Amino acid sequence: MDVKTGLFYVFATVLLLAAFRVITARNPVHAVLFLVLSFFQASMIWMLLEAEFLAITLVLVYVGAVMVLFLFVVMMLDINMDGIREGFWKHFPLAAVVGVVIIVEMSAVLMTGFQTSAAPAALASLGQAAAEVSNTKALGVLLYTKYLYPLEIAAAILLVGMIAAIALTLRHRKDVKALKPEEQVRVKWADRLVVVKMDATQAPATTQAAESAIVENKA
Repeated sequence: MDVKTGLFYVFATVLLLAAFRVITARNPVHAVLFLVLSFFQASMIWMLLEAEFLAITLVLVYVGAVMVLFLFVVMMLDINMDGIREGFWKHFPLAAVVGVVIIVEMSAVLMTGFQTSAAPAALASLGQAAAEVSNTKALGVLLYTKYLYPLEIAAAILLVGMIAAIALTLRHRKDVKALKPEEQVRVKWADRLVVVKMDATQAPATTQAAESAIVENKA
């Protein structure tokens, strides 16, 4: 067994254990973290297959963006998992049957093998020069030469969507009390306290005592 095969078995084992913990962890935050770990292990397997573009895309897109978003959503929602897990054992037999069917299908595919007889001839036709170029460089050259215009159109569509999302979220609403940090920083103590002069609503105590004494003398 060489080093590459040993690393594959290590990454595959960690990937299976992490995927198993994703569906068995009682805490949803722990499940998301195990899913992040499984994505990292899948990325390492892609690296062993010399598909570095797919590996870095998996890390950047799923781990760096999607899973971080999932983690924040799960932490902010504070989901009550006790109520969700009440019907777990009720649906467990059906889930077990589906899992066994998937395992049997994957085992059948892996044991029969793949038909790769036409692959060596196709690779030989590319020549030795293509083997010296990494797939990331070849993909970049292909995108910015042959598929340059579709790439620019897709980038423009994404830019329009991003600007539209920003414009929708930045609309001024009257029912929202927004605070401006720059105004809070520049505020002074004189702006926070305002002394307002108001007329007295009740007469002074001395005046009330004098009026009561006059009333008693008259009585």
